[in-house]
Amino acid sequence: MAVINLKTEQFEDTINNNDIVIFDFWAEWCGPCKQFGPVFEEVSEKFPEIAFCKVNVEEEEQLANMFQVRSIPTLVFMREKVVVFSNPGAIPGNAFEEAIGELIKLDMEKVHADLAAAQAEQQS
Repeated sequence: MAVINLKTEQFEDTINNNDIVIFDFWAEWCGPCKQFGPVFEEVSEKFPEIAFCKVNVEEEEQLANMFQVRSIPTLVFMREKVVVFSNPGAIPGNAFEEAIGELIKLDMEKVHADLAAAQAEQQS
């Protein structure tokens, strides 16, 4: 799957139609973002089953705010509509691939159970 330049209006369809979505929040003027861009593209080619989305924070402020992006680049991994990893700053390609491998292996039943328990605790 090619990298998607995600717009706010595409967000719901993207997370509803893909088990795993990886977001790269970036801006034109950001040097580290420009350095990480080719790494993001290259790694995306190795995982065609994953939706890789670039989000320009200046054009898509609503998405950046939704994910509480405070610095760029920021990577966000989402699986089954749950944010399971967020990392401000670029990471090397090999570490990025390793993180994706861990994301694929995640026990999502446990993640959902832990999330439900945390939400129940907050409400009590």
